[in-house]
Amino acid sequence: MDQSDAPLLDALVEYRKANRYGFTPPGHRQGRGTDDRVLSVLGREPFHDDLLANGGLDDRLSSNGYLKRAEDLMAEAVDAEVAWFSTCGSSLSVKAAMMAVAGGDGGLLVSRDSHKSIVAGLIFSGVQPRWVTPRWDADRHISHPPSPDDVDEAFERNPDAAGALIVSPSPYGTCADLEEIAAVCHDRGKPLIVDEAWGAHLPFHADLPTWAMDAGADVCVVSVHKMGAGFEQGSVFHLQGDLVDQDRLSACADLLQTTSPSVLMYAAMDGWRRQMVQHGHELLGSAIDLANRLRDEIETIPDLEVLDDELIGVQASHDLDCLQVLMDVSATGTSGYQAADWLREHKQVDVGMADHRRILATMSFADDRSTAERLLDALRGWRDAVDDFDPAPQIRLPAPEEIELETVQLPRDAFFGPVEMVPAEQACGRIAAEQITPYPPGIPAVVPGERLSDAVIDYLRTGVAAGMNLPDPADPSLGQIRVVA
Repeated sequence: MDQSDAPLLDALVEYRKANRYGFTPPGHRQGRGTDDRVLSVLGREPFHDDLLANGGLDDRLSSNGYLKRAEDLMAEAVDAEVAWFSTCGSSLSVKAAMMAVAGGDGGLLVSRDSHKSIVAGLIFSGVQPRWVTPRWDADRHISHPPSPDDVDEAFERNPDAAGALIVSPSPYGTCADLEEIAAVCHDRGKPLIVDEAWGAHLPFHADLPTWAMDAGADVCVVSVHKMGAGFEQGSVFHLQGDLVDQDRLSACADLLQTTSPSVLMYAAMDGWRRQMVQHGHELLGSAIDLANRLRDEIETIPDLEVLDDELIGVQASHDLDCLQVLMDVSATGTSGYQAADWLREHKQVDVGMADHRRILATMSFADDRSTAERLLDALRGWRDAVDDFDPAPQIRLPAPEEIELETVQLPRDAFFGPVEMVPAEQACGRIAAEQITPYPPGIPAVVPGERLSDAVIDYLRTGVAAGMNLPDPADPSLGQIRVVA
């Protein structure tokens, strides 16, 4: 295929040339009806290109195949057999993959450090999670992806599991040994799903961690908006091999996805694929060099530690994406929450994640020396101001053996069954009926169907007091917790 093509972008050009007009949604009629106050902020261009995918950009039968050609080009570009575009984020894509592999009443090996969207997939599908315990750094209170041996042992305990789902890279940029994990799965004739939401850029430079398809994964999900140049919610999921039914995967996606997909999102993903094929190696090479120099410069700021070698090793992660610059601020006596809030308020700089002791700056191929200097200036200003901060509120951090709760019920049964709200002080021993997720990074501390413990409840409640964000429980302050009645 000609990778210089961008069929969706070209179709938008042709649509404009043809001077088409649709008596169809969207009702703003390419911006004609949009309030001038909205246009003054957003401009007319987004509305001009906001069209129906079928019966608008393409005809009602999709006879021109713009989307199919764009997806085929994406698959070829990254050495997958099939690719599908999603405008509902990787949250939809990973649910479709889970349902295709283990839908109905099947079981699936799932890393317990999975994103909340995966837990949502468990609730929707009724899939029984067979948790694979991540490796924990108790000193730094950070999890690492499971090892091949961890996955092998999980299959030994759960031989009927339909496959495995691994998150790699993690939100911190740490990566699993996907090649060996894929071998463990395939030796049993089981597929490997990889939630690679943070890895859309990986196929396009050899100095980045191994792309899941190259490592042998059967299904891989990526968020183009995270590390690529797509709009928010733009996602692609890829398939190879014969362990996952292609038609079933497509049908599961169709069940979940919108019937009104965004042409803007489709076209941006199409254009980004072309950009990466033609210029990705150069752009990402520059980004890698910039990130490595930035890491060294941040290390010169007193009491600020950039985590890199500490995250790699036998009991840690297999590889690291250097574009994820994870910084430990604990030596300053303040928290990551305080650092993030100060940077936003005083330097107008937002970081990608903050927790009780870390902040994360995600670098992109779009960054350059000026944006790196802006981050450095902000961090230096924050460090100068730290001495005037109030002491960081203390969070009661559970030990590794306390953080993983006992699964008592299927997540679906606990979520949809009879529930009640109880004071947090009385919730120990009760079965959770809701997710409770520090966000970001979005890894649930509590999954529906798990038996609550005082250690985890204290961790979350003291976390809220220290600045932790819990967007999904019914009571975000965690004064009460939703439990199975």
